[in-house]
Amino acid sequence: MEQDIFRQDGHPQAGRVAGVDEAGRGPLAGPVFAAAVILDPARPIRGLADSKKLTAKRREALDAEIRAGSLAWAIAHAEVEEIDRLNILQASLLAMRRAIEALHPEPDCALIDGNRSPDGLHCQVQTIVGGDARIEAISAASILAKVARDAEMLSLHDRYPQYDFARHKGYPTALHLAALERHGPSVCHRQSFAPVRRLLREG
Repeated sequence: MEQDIFRQDGHPQAGRVAGVDEAGRGPLAGPVFAAAVILDPARPIRGLADSKKLTAKRREALDAEIRAGSLAWAIAHAEVEEIDRLNILQASLLAMRRAIEALHPEPDCALIDGNRSPDGLHCQVQTIVGGDARIEAISAASILAKVARDAEMLSLHDRYPQYDFARHKGYPTALHLAALERHGPSVCHRQSFAPVRRLLREG
């Protein structure tokens, strides 16, 4: 259940605070990933920011720092089949819930990027629009989720090189759309997304 967990000074109430974010809602292929991170106040990590505003090299360096220096972190995902069955929003929330539930120690509260939160969490919850640019723990989660998803897309590139996933990570770029038209969808494409659904219907 969502509630205001911030004190008047703008900081979260005492306890273990997890930042939570997802990566990969927009692509036409591959799983959607989420991460949850409880930062260690005694070991601050410099340079945390929205993962989309960092270079791949900087994200990877911070990813290593976050894994080494956090009190807890977890990464989870929802498969393409789950995205098609549930819809991308619900699959993203499912991945977030899996990441939060995988944290050890468990968080006392979760700060979630966006305006929707998973159901059934056993901790306090607050959603924060634009939280990946404002809350360090959410920034850390966005970095872990993005790096993990990019690694998955590189793995899919090795299996399906004709789609060039290494370059566009599954997003609907002109290059990706042209490859889809030429080769048709693969099993890692999201059938519920309009460009893929159209090709399947026409094929």
